[in-house]
Amino acid sequence: MIYIYQNVEWPKFTWDNDRLLTTLSSVRNLQGRIIGKMEAIGFTLRNEAVLETLTLDVIKSTEIEGEILNPDQVRSSVAKRLGLDIGALDNSDRNIDGIVDLIMDATRNCNEPITSDRLFGWHAALFPTGRSGLYKISVGTWRDDSTGPMQVVSGAMGKERVHYQAPDSGIIPTEMAKFMDWLNSNTDIEPVLKAAIAHLWFVTLHPFEDGNGRIGRALTDLLLARADGSTQRFYSMSSQIRIERKSYYDILEATQKGGLDITNWLSWFLSCLMDALISSDTILAKVLFKAHFWEGQSTTALNDRQRLMINKMLDGFDGKLTSSKWAKITKCSQDTAIRDIQDLITKKILRKEASGGRSTNYDLFE
Repeated sequence: MIYIYQNVEWPKFTWDNDRLLTTLSSVRNLQGRIIGKMEAIGFTLRNEAVLETLTLDVIKSTEIEGEILNPDQVRSSVAKRLGLDIGALDNSDRNIDGIVDLIMDATRNCNEPITSDRLFGWHAALFPTGRSGLYKISVGTWRDDSTGPMQVVSGAMGKERVHYQAPDSGIIPTEMAKFMDWLNSNTDIEPVLKAAIAHLWFVTLHPFEDGNGRIGRALTDLLLARADGSTQRFYSMSSQIRIERKSYYDILEATQKGGLDITNWLSWFLSCLMDALISSDTILAKVLFKAHFWEGQSTTALNDRQRLMINKMLDGFDGKLTSSKWAKITKCSQDTAIRDIQDLITKKILRKEASGGRSTNYDLFE
């Protein structure tokens, strides 16, 4: 077995356009419809959709790596960088701000060239402490393989399975220079296919000691933004990859252990992208529901605590809402929380979901 980068003609990828044409045409049609639909809903709602999409993208891209982020902190970090007022903001830590900065730079500055310095900046943003978990890593530079070859491994200790071994670190500077020259050049490759090829090429080189998956997905977002002709994101490829994670790793491993014909990889990527585009309707429906809700309550007298909690529920409250959670989040007494909730029940905004007593839960009145 040889890895794809060991082929003599690397990196001269080939593919069967005829096999991809139907799916690619459907993807391009969906992209155009989504951009048109979002442009028609107005500035405020469009910004809300971007906020939802980027928040989801950051959370899911990190979740693929097994790390769970606080959704409220991610949302606050994204909102601050978009200049959006979403009420009381949650403080976010440096790790969250770092991945948000990475995704924001990739999408908002999608037409700027990719350079080693820009990639080093993204990498440093991902690891602000210079550590990945408990381990110190080389940050803002290409990997050096000082601890051994870069391998993708699974299984218990002593029963490890090597899924992939990346190229020797000694050739990474040269290989990345080739990659960036191709990425920044105006080729005749269809823009969506270029995004798919770039993703495969980057994660195959695995140029960093850690964070390659997140940076690879950010490059995908950058190239899809170029393909859309829009710096605003209305669908999340990372979210869909998270859903299809097993098949993603399976097709990636098969492609990296094969020849330079990458038709199967491109076909998988296009299908995943189409699913992501279809799922964007969920984001739009959520944004429109929230807008219509507040339009219907435009004359309702509500205090700041009530507005904060209603927005949290509209954005997707984690778990069940109880009076004790209300008191903790809004930093008020239990009695005040109960009065706030009872007032919203009277106004038919909230309703009891379970039996009375301390176990009482509440949700939005439909």
